[in-house]
Amino acid sequence: MEVNSYNPYKTAQAQFDNVANKLNLDSATCELLRQPSREFHFSIPVKMDDGSTKIFNGYRIQHNDARGPAKGGIRFHPNETIDTIRALSMWMTWKCAVVDIPLGGAKGGIICDPHNLSMGEQERLCRGYIRQVSKNVGPNNDVPAPDVMTNGQHMLWMMDEYEMLTGAHHPGFITGKPVGLGGSLGRKEATGYGVIYTLYEALKKLNIDITKTTASLQGFGNVAEYAARKYTELGGKIIAISSWDQNDKKAYTFVNKNGIDIPKMAQIKDSFGTIDKQKAQEMGCSLLDGGAWIAQDVDILLPCA
Repeated sequence: MEVNSYNPYKTAQAQFDNVANKLNLDSATCELLRQPSREFHFSIPVKMDDGSTKIFNGYRIQHNDARGPAKGGIRFHPNETIDTIRALSMWMTWKCAVVDIPLGGAKGGIICDPHNLSMGEQERLCRGYIRQVSKNVGPNNDVPAPDVMTNGQHMLWMMDEYEMLTGAHHPGFITGKPVGLGGSLGRKEATGYGVIYTLYEALKKLNIDITKTTASLQGFGNVAEYAARKYTELGGKIIAISSWDQNDKKAYTFVNKNGIDIPKMAQIKDSFGTIDKQKAQEMGCSLLDGGAWIAQDVDILLPCA
């Protein structure tokens, strides 16, 4: 990485150091908790549809499991970095601890772009990932989940591969599965809803009526969509949404000062969050540069990309 580029792992460590100093933690505990307990780096050979074999880089980072099995998602992204995964695994430890859930923190990822992979290639990639980590994950030591650009279908492939390798049924091995196949109601909405419930409580603390607020949203994937749905259900008004366009390889900001109809907007996006520009304009949205979302005159900024 460039010297001046953002490094989330250094940020996570700086956050920890700040709190550790306030708590007067001893040096050994600090040294233990400011880095992952275990890291797994591996290559995944995948037979592509054209008959060639492509090698993907995969990771699973287990930050800490003192409170219970490590917990954290698996991300698919072409710009994934090991330091991002390290930071996210650390934050998972803190998230589980502060709400007193008996789980630790972990995170995983594969450097890939699922936009450019067929369903068959994605399945073989998921199964290859589990073959590499199967001895180091499981319902009693590390429970994966969906994350950026992964979903319930990916989790089913991973669970199926794990069960074939272990020779037993383990529905508790992975979360985020479809409802009816071991999944949980509300799981899909949970992260986005959680953003807005937190915002709602903060607004109450500040004596601000959410029905009198406007917001600008970055992203329109799973988290952003359900955050927008809940925010507007509670009376807020979304006037801008920034979304990545996979076809144009750039982001656009969709603006409607009268408020964007979120359910209708969700109907004109694809599974990766790319919004149909023509249909959005027919809905009354103007089209601006991707970074324009943060320049809007609103009360609330929601960075959910």
